[in-house]
Amino acid sequence: MLLILPSFPAFSQPYNSQNITLFAKWDTSITIAEPTYGIRYNSVWGWVDPQDNREYAIIGSTDGTYFIEVTDPSNPAVRDYVAGRRDSCIWREYKTYQNYCYMVSDDNSPNSMQIYDLSPLPDSVQIVHDADTIIKRAHTLFVDGDKMYFAIPKTISYGISVMAVYSLADPIAPALLRKLDDDFPGSDYVHDMFVRNDTVFASSSYSGLFVYKYNTGSNNFTLLGTLTSYFDQGYNHSSAWTPDGKTLIMTDEVPEGLSVKIADVSDLTDITVVANYYSHPGATPHNPFVIGNRWAVIAYYQDGLYILDISNPASTVMSGFFDTHPQNGDNNGYPSPAYMGNWGAYVDLPSGTILASDMQNGLFVLNASDALVGGVEELEKMTLEIFSNPSAKHFLLSLLLPTEQEIHYTLSDLKGKILFEKRQEFRKGNSIVRIPVHGCSAGIYFLKISGKDGIAVKKIVKISD
Repeated sequence: MLLILPSFPAFSQPYNSQNITLFAKWDTSITIAEPTYGIRYNSVWGWVDPQDNREYAIIGSTDGTYFIEVTDPSNPAVRDYVAGRRDSCIWREYKTYQNYCYMVSDDNSPNSMQIYDLSPLPDSVQIVHDADTIIKRAHTLFVDGDKMYFAIPKTISYGISVMAVYSLADPIAPALLRKLDDDFPGSDYVHDMFVRNDTVFASSSYSGLFVYKYNTGSNNFTLLGTLTSYFDQGYNHSSAWTPDGKTLIMTDEVPEGLSVKIADVSDLTDITVVANYYSHPGATPHNPFVIGNRWAVIAYYQDGLYILDISNPASTVMSGFFDTHPQNGDNNGYPSPAYMGNWGAYVDLPSGTILASDMQNGLFVLNASDALVGGVEELEKMTLEIFSNPSAKHFLLSLLLPTEQEIHYTLSDLKGKILFEKRQEFRKGNSIVRIPVHGCSAGIYFLKISGKDGIAVKKIVKISD
């Protein structure tokens, strides 16, 4: 069991940070804090318009939903606002499917599920559903393919369920497929879930983690694995699963100050926590996210946004952080109530821009490129340089080699997907290689170069054509 504590340098800027910088911050005086915890904002999500590649932040507030364009991350612009069915709303959660955005809330009546058509953006959004006929209340939701999973849905038709899956065959009228209670009566409430290819990592409150499979053909759930007892256990809140299927990042919300759990899930019948990560004493990890197989992004109450390098899960280390809640002063103590700081994040914008929502301070648009570095630099005899960086169409790689040799170079995105790969023989001396990027979206990429005289990874930035 590895317990990991970071070290922190001193900072003089308004927001303490390391390897993460602020593009912009957005807030509005219109949003009034609800009286219980002083919350003004809740969840954040993102969306990219496939027609023009514009990027948007979708952030919930106590009174409604803001749609903010962040294509230019330094100049966020509100494109629309939709009021909720009620004010003083603590919980709002969002997911997108095609050109639709879905909002659920777990607050008391009057409440509703809202569905927005995003295709009219940047002019506006169109409300296509605002009623309690599908879902009255739900704690959160998750979209996997053409299905949508709801945690603790409350409905007119069947009352309350611990978790349910709906079809999105008609995106503006989700239809019930199956409730988890139908196959596992008496199971604990699913607070949140991460789903991929109908494999459901269900965070089941104080009962722990349960992994289910929704079987489309037979329309039922089966159990694949459990983790019901582990070190530093509390209220199992939410999780994120790496694309290679090997690692799960897991958070426990209550009591405050618990660790982030890094678990080996390569064998679902033998799930094992291999490391525990702590930020500051008393800070609570709320929601985890992953970027590829290498980075975990944690939204912390009190402590802001953290990026962890999980390339070696048992030796997880901090790669960067940004404190969205400087009201906590020097981080030596935290005020009560505990629900202050970073609620959630969105890490899947093609540009690499990261969005974070602070419950009291609003939307943070962040540049995490220095935290998401390749980290490999083992040059022995060869030297290299990258020219025209940033660039819109191509980069020039200059290689100075002491001997004739084969060079292998790959271009990959933030998630580790290889976009360009080539092996080429080079003579001794200097050579120039053109790396094409004209077909790539604007954003951050990594160029890996390896040969018998060394290996290196360089960050490059693609700008719009």
